[in-house]
Amino acid sequence: MNAFDDRVALVTGAGSGIGRAMAVAFAKAGARVVAADVDRARAEETAALVGEAALAVTADVGDQASVAALVEAAIGAYGRIDVLCNNAGILDTMALPADISPEVWERVIRVNLTGAFLVTHAVLPHMLRQGRGAIVNTASEAGIRGGAAGAAYTASKHGLIGLTRSVAWAYAKDGIRCNAILPGPTATNIADGATFDPAGAARLSPVLALGELMAQPEQMADAALYLASEAASFVNGAIVPVDGGWSAG
Repeated sequence: MNAFDDRVALVTGAGSGIGRAMAVAFAKAGARVVAADVDRARAEETAALVGEAALAVTADVGDQASVAALVEAAIGAYGRIDVLCNNAGILDTMALPADISPEVWERVIRVNLTGAFLVTHAVLPHMLRQGRGAIVNTASEAGIRGGAAGAAYTASKHGLIGLTRSVAWAYAKDGIRCNAILPGPTATNIADGATFDPAGAARLSPVLALGELMAQPEQMADAALYLASEAASFVNGAIVPVDGGWSAG
């Protein structure tokens, strides 16, 4: 329960869903938590759930200046960052490649892939100075399939898996590990207010129907907690499905 005493965990997209569950889980395990979200009110709600061991920060992971301010706030408050959970992400419209708008493409890639890169890029110098660190990226089942989401989301999560492996390979000798979880269907609010392309959703339905089991955010958080812990000290570059067996079929 105290595996993360004296550690600091920065969680993006911490205002709800998997990110909120991660923030709570790391705090329960002894960590101080930086709960970052683009929605200030949600970040503060998460920090309130965690208690005194949490700092709420408003941050847009797709904006470099905002990311720099986030990392500066974390270092200013706690002096270090031991764990980074790149969890912030958005859905696309389920549109197929011929139908997706360039604007949707760019926004999804910016948040889901470039955002993870920007935060990682800003945190790595601190982890390198510490001589240790653990990064857990929230990818997706769509990162290993072609028919589990729209074109932009699929491309962003494939790219995030590539980034995970690149960071793992580059910094293994520096005491920094980087792994990714691949959630299957999970009970979050990521789809709230979303409008889906009917043709794309229909074409994707055979694969989507395979993911019948619905996970809870806490189950994703448990996987992230393990990957960031000393119990996984020799696990690096792993791409871990957390999908109830969906990817096994």
